[in-house]
Amino acid sequence: MSEPKRLHPISAIYHFIKQLKEMIIPILVLVFIKGKGSDGELFSLFISVGTVLFILISGILSWLRFTYRIEEDELRIEYGLFIRKKRYIPFERIQSIDFSEGILHRPLGLVKVTVETAGSGGMGLNDAEAVLTAITKTEAEAIKEILASVKDSGKMENGPGTKFNEEIIYKISPQELLLLASTSGGAGVVISAVFAFLSQLDEIIPYEKVFSGFEHLIKNGIIFVSIIVFLGFFLAWLIAVIRMMVSYADFTVKKVNDDIIISRGLLEKRQITIPLHRIQAIKISENLIRQPLKYATVIIENAGGSSVNEERASVILLPIIKREKIPGIMQPFFSDYKFLTNFEPAPKRALKRYLIRGWVLIAPFVLLLIFFLRPLGYFSLLLIPAISCWSLLKYKDAGWSIDNYQLALRYRGISKNTVFMKKNKIQSLSVRESYFQRKKQLATLDAVVKSGIGGSGGTVADLQKEDCYFVYRWYQRK
Repeated sequence: MSEPKRLHPISAIYHFIKQLKEMIIPILVLVFIKGKGSDGELFSLFISVGTVLFILISGILSWLRFTYRIEEDELRIEYGLFIRKKRYIPFERIQSIDFSEGILHRPLGLVKVTVETAGSGGMGLNDAEAVLTAITKTEAEAIKEILASVKDSGKMENGPGTKFNEEIIYKISPQELLLLASTSGGAGVVISAVFAFLSQLDEIIPYEKVFSGFEHLIKNGIIFVSIIVFLGFFLAWLIAVIRMMVSYADFTVKKVNDDIIISRGLLEKRQITIPLHRIQAIKISENLIRQPLKYATVIIENAGGSSVNEERASVILLPIIKREKIPGIMQPFFSDYKFLTNFEPAPKRALKRYLIRGWVLIAPFVLLLIFFLRPLGYFSLLLIPAISCWSLLKYKDAGWSIDNYQLALRYRGISKNTVFMKKNKIQSLSVRESYFQRKKQLATLDAVVKSGIGGSGGTVADLQKEDCYFVYRWYQRK
């Protein structure tokens, strides 16, 4: 593979579609907003057609100017429209190679290959991360086998034929897939996306007329409006369910040598590779819907990821699994972690602080609603018992545990989270005391591991002060 090779020609179309998607709103605005007179209309049409042609031509030229090859233990890439750029990536720096198959790739037997390197910022080719938009599966597997050979022996001569020890960790069942999609809470994402799209069309849609007509409809048919709103939310939920089922279909987790390989997707097949040594922490998350059903999600915090590729930082390992099954599935493959551990809870005197924080958070909203929307605003008082229950849950879930060289923190945001961190992976550990905490002999414990650009970990408020400093001394000891 020492001769320079081009990507498959479909990559030009892939580039065109990607750029067109980013420019679709401005193009639509130009098409629908016509200038005054025939000259204005011709100008809008000319700009729209010109923009589309420019994107198409730039995609073709980008494909023609992009070449790659493997030579002298390096992946060598040359690219650039006007300025020719070269990127040489040594194989020993490559941490993982991920495959994905989009709608354009699968009929032609192609894959998109993403290469992550040690110290990569994830900002594309300029930060030691390469993307081969469309190559054959044979070429992709050859690159992966050569990488495995280099990692095993440090020599290219071994070449293809490296033995892979493959073990299945998890494969999602149809029942689990349906439960995952039904309890994902993705309806809010769909609704937000619709509003975000509509907000870009305020020059096209006469919102004032729409809202005035909607106001008249509310006055004359509150039941009808309620039904319409319910159907709208149901449709958003249904779209979210279908979207999740398509995205997570055939979700499979395998351990191949020293890597975890996760693949999923129906229309777009995606595969991500996580080297075991780059796993910084393991998190078990239980949202409000799944927790009563005793289901949870297992997430691994990865040393990779960046501002433009955050999905590589927190990677879903087990999308939905019975909470009691997690130790049995995880322990054989992550033997240095202890998933069955006894947590030290927050002391009883901390409950009052959890309740007060919740009340302080909700009080301004309740007062404003009562002041401006009387008498309906008095219904906002129902938020007080709701926030009290949430604060009680936060208090009951707070806890910590140390098991030899492992620190586990348990806390709640909206979801209940349990984070398992190895001592040598913790980047920083701090203990904080406010004036009011000091009076109650309480403190806040915060631990951070490397994950993406901002780090991850856990923060537990109002623990026993002595316990926090015990953890701090444990972390200080070599």
